[in-house]
Amino acid sequence: MPLSVEGRPREEQAIATIHAALDAGVRLIDTADCYQWYAGELGHNERLIARALAAYGSGAGEVLVATKGGRGRPGDGSWTVNGDPHHLRRAAEASAARLGVEAIGLYQLHKPDPSVPFAESVGALRDLADAGTIRRVGLSNVDREQIRTAREILGPRLVAVQNRFSPLHRSTRDTLDMCTELGLAFLPWSPLGGISPSAVDAPGTTVPPGETPFHAVARARGVSPQQVCLAWHLAQSPVVIPIPGARRPASARDSAAAGGLTLSGAEVAALSRTREDTTGL
Repeated sequence: MPLSVEGRPREEQAIATIHAALDAGVRLIDTADCYQWYAGELGHNERLIARALAAYGSGAGEVLVATKGGRGRPGDGSWTVNGDPHHLRRAAEASAARLGVEAIGLYQLHKPDPSVPFAESVGALRDLADAGTIRRVGLSNVDREQIRTAREILGPRLVAVQNRFSPLHRSTRDTLDMCTELGLAFLPWSPLGGISPSAVDAPGTTVPPGETPFHAVARARGVSPQQVCLAWHLAQSPVVIPIPGARRPASARDSAAAGGLTLSGAEVAALSRTREDTTGL
């Protein structure tokens, strides 16, 4: 998303960032048809990824591109939602064309539409899977009951849930636990929330002024706080696959390195004491 929305880099840097992630071993790229800055740019990020993969050469065929449908950005910074089955079918077909694939590896409902029965939106994804337009199905911004409903409709075709989850936003922990029980991949979006020096730490946590526990562990380990945060995510459950964003190749390489960082039980416990954001943002 950071490669296509407000403040996005030039295309050369964006493609270099994707290539740096792939060079570092990343094989999952998450996108959406609505990742754009201006009106009239629908599919900007999908087209960018397609160009980056085409230019990468050997290894690009191993990459799973997961895209989403059901939201929009009219160009004024706002977000819309549209879970109408007809819209989702057209959106998925258009995404497949932009990505240059016969079938989308993982297609996710971006957000439930309160004006459309959830089962109808999910039914459209079932129909897309039956038609061969998509191979696997995911959900985003959903609760436990919606996961249950989707599983009844989709069966084993439902493979992933993408919810907001981070040290500062853990209200979706119940959905992470459910995914662990069901064997569904859990993709935390905005996974780095809570590691900035402005984050409020739990009572009894002692760190230097302007430093979070993530900074303290990072300093002791000789790595970045971002790597520590992503390693904390990976320690939550074997089904967790965090999806950090990046605008620079160095950031992509740094995030990928978190896969080789194993935190101790004491470190995970200390980091988990960071106070959760309760503002509902």
